[in-house]
Amino acid sequence: MEYTQLGRTGLKVSRLVLGTMNFGPQTDEATSHRIMDTALAAGINYFDTANVYGWGDNKGRTEEILGTWFAQGGGRRDKVVLATKVYGNMGADGETWPNHDKLSAVNIRRAVDASLKRLQTDHIDIYQFHHVDRRTPFEEIWQAIDVLIQQGKILYAGSSNFPGYKIAQANETAARRGGLGLVSEQCLYNLAERRAEMEIIPAAQEYGLGVIPWSPLHGGLLGGVLKKEAQDGRRASGRAPDALNDPAVRAQVQSYEDAVDKHGLRPGEVALAWLLTRPGVTGPIVGPRTEAQLTSAVDAVALDLPEDFLTTLNEIFPGPGPSPEAFAW
Repeated sequence: MEYTQLGRTGLKVSRLVLGTMNFGPQTDEATSHRIMDTALAAGINYFDTANVYGWGDNKGRTEEILGTWFAQGGGRRDKVVLATKVYGNMGADGETWPNHDKLSAVNIRRAVDASLKRLQTDHIDIYQFHHVDRRTPFEEIWQAIDVLIQQGKILYAGSSNFPGYKIAQANETAARRGGLGLVSEQCLYNLAERRAEMEIIPAAQEYGLGVIPWSPLHGGLLGGVLKKEAQDGRRASGRAPDALNDPAVRAQVQSYEDAVDKHGLRPGEVALAWLLTRPGVTGPIVGPRTEAQLTSAVDAVALDLPEDFLTTLNEIFPGPGPSPEAFAW
């Protein structure tokens, strides 16, 4: 496994991030534990989760699964850079009670204590804002975060799904208060979805945030979906079926799979390896449902994509270009 600094921090993290969203809803606890053991054995030290994972009546379940894994000991917690998120409503039994969601100081305090309990740990390494809160000022958010850092409950703060201007607002406010500000941004970014290159990634680079792409296979679209369909009739899942109804998208994906085949590679690994070549990217989030899927993802770290192949990929999936030239001049 390769490691890199997380943005401008001194924190060393693996170039793949273990996403845990499937733990609970699709992967049972025992299998989830085995996947985490396999990830650690492969050198992956960056684990990502969120308080709402588990979803619906089971929200919080994913953090609980991580907690029971940490409780097994063996240095598991000390070896892991643990990231979780706050924003979604955590009211019990489907209630949407006021102040049980978003980024008010009240909810941040309540949510971090609940996450720590479920995770069976005394601190969270990277506490991430899962979405922008348009009604809570960053002065209030950073005041709450500063208290948690002073209490030793969290070490760093990160963002997820922030536009470029919110990254700037957050870190300019933190700087005025003498704080470190955001150190990471999780954003939707992959070969088929490159709009993050317009402003999000440049903002992250300007402010020293590590970029953590989520959905690196774009909901399965970049995982060899057409070949699987042709070989064994396996229907696409995730966002792929709707996307493939568009003839232009289907032709684009077919060109991608043909180019990958020409180089004797596997589509999913190529999609991950491409992200690892992108400026500003710390490492993509991989969310395996099985140990085999994790092993395939790990192989991508050692994959060296030839320059001519990178050019071909860029021709098949052209990015929007930087802002403002992408939409102006």
